[in-house]
Amino acid sequence: MIISAELAGLSCANQLHKAGTEFILLEAADGIGGRVRTDEVDGFLLDRGFQVLLTAYPEAARILDYSALNLQRFEPGSLIRTADSFQRLSDPWRKPQYAIQTAMARVGSLADKLRIGWLRRSAARGTLQSIFERKDRSTEQELRFLGFSDSMIETFLRPFLGGVFLDRDLQTSCRMMYFVFRMFTEGDTAIPAMGMGAISDQLAGALPEDSVRLNSAVAEIREHKVVLVSGESIACRDVVLATEQPAAAGLLPEIATERTPRSVNCVYFAAEEPPVRDKMLVLNGTGTGPVNNLCVPSQIAPRYAPDGRVLVSATVLTAKTVLTAKGDSESLADPETLPSEIKRQMKSWFGNVVDSWTHLRTYKIPYALPNQTSPAFNPAIQPAQLRKHLYVCGDYRANGSINGALLSGRLAADEILK
Repeated sequence: MIISAELAGLSCANQLHKAGTEFILLEAADGIGGRVRTDEVDGFLLDRGFQVLLTAYPEAARILDYSALNLQRFEPGSLIRTADSFQRLSDPWRKPQYAIQTAMARVGSLADKLRIGWLRRSAARGTLQSIFERKDRSTEQELRFLGFSDSMIETFLRPFLGGVFLDRDLQTSCRMMYFVFRMFTEGDTAIPAMGMGAISDQLAGALPEDSVRLNSAVAEIREHKVVLVSGESIACRDVVLATEQPAAAGLLPEIATERTPRSVNCVYFAAEEPPVRDKMLVLNGTGTGPVNNLCVPSQIAPRYAPDGRVLVSATVLTAKTVLTAKGDSESLADPETLPSEIKRQMKSWFGNVVDSWTHLRTYKIPYALPNQTSPAFNPAIQPAQLRKHLYVCGDYRANGSINGALLSGRLAADEILK
């Protein structure tokens, strides 16, 4: 029995299915994928929070058919909004034609940009496992140890890594920083043509048709059975708990944590024309305003928007959502005013064209990533087997990424198959 059809549960189910092991996959929601799900709203494809797939993820490359996903690639680099202009930082190893422009960009110093090269080489050394065995401290401490200037940290590294970790304070373990930096530099940053939910759909599409049960919330795990909220009891040999960490702790208090999960708000707008033409992430290097990073998904993958329209995605870290004691989400920002606050900030960047933006939807995601504040990853991957016939998987058992979720699910299946 696998509880939850999020990425970890789907990965576990795929591994079991390949081995010929029968299973039932229970999902509390009305669809599969959890956070990796795409909604269609007025012809727009809205991912549940801005997300990307890093093609260098080894587990993703092993289990997913990238060709079938029709991946659409970002340009390697970022546009950075400074106090009075946009500065372009391209990856000079992939885009050597922009090397001089990047070196001259008014973001940090030339020495800072050379340190990025050193960071790139350092992240590429050793195995992925060895990265999670390096000396641990916070990402901000590591960046300062490496000699990056305040200007480079505040203008580029804080909004970039803060957006990756959903942690603008950069207290996330530097082990995770080296991991994601390696993934960004060894592969492409991409989104499926039909939205991030296509990843979950592909995994579910490989499973037996009658193996997934939706709208089947679990109330209790007992020995060799699970009890649904509806009162139905289902017998089984093994149970794999593959939910997000807060939900998992509700069923198994022994795996609860005092760390508050990373939360995020993602606000989508429909526009008549793209605010930027580059297929790049736009970072807020000013340190002011609600938006940490902005993307125009329809510039990368045109089917994200209907013909003649544009989709704009704004990620807000300062207007967080938290989990209450009852497990409900509670917004620390007024959801009614957040879109207008974003438009006011974006108008200062892009001008009056922002006046025509129409708010589509706001996603308040209380559990977007596990909290991986240093110290973390001791051990690098938490054991899949909790006790006899009971297994646990999810990104919080490995690392907060698509790769971590897929890897954790596969390892749980491997333990069962032993």
